[in-house]
Amino acid sequence: MKKHILITITIIGTIFCSSAQNATVDQSPKYEVKVITSVESIVPLGLGRSRLISTDAVRDYEEFSSQQTEEDNTRNKSKRKKIRVKDFEETKLLNFYNVAGIRFQNIAANDAVISSKLTAMLAEGWDLIFVVSAVESDAGETDGQGIFITRYIFKRPVEK
Repeated sequence: MKKHILITITIIGTIFCSSAQNATVDQSPKYEVKVITSVESIVPLGLGRSRLISTDAVRDYEEFSSQQTEEDNTRNKSKRKKIRVKDFEETKLLNFYNVAGIRFQNIAANDAVISSKLTAMLAEGWDLIFVVSAVESDAGETDGQGIFITRYIFKRPVEK
């Protein structure tokens, strides 16, 4: 008899715990993510453009995604104009090069501007979680192209 009571209590307790856990599962996102991108020109003679870019625009990646399979490899037909963002903040940065060559003062000035933006983000409750950099450099006399790009990825708890 004691075994039956113990088993019954265990089953009721398991059902109650499962119900309580299912009732408290919240499917809403716990964090929001924001990406700030710096694009710094490494084009000789200072002919490029350098900027710090950020936006508050929201895009749902699922609207622009398609699933490719062996049976159905139809091309993704998302419209570029629906992806494009026209409302963004653009902060001017200085180019790495000028006529005389690399300008270390420009790099220091860009560091100060980027630090100011990152400090403002931290003050707004964002946490810096990743920094990713890449470079497409000048490939010689006939290229004349090049950028240094850095993405600063932040997160913060979603306010309810």
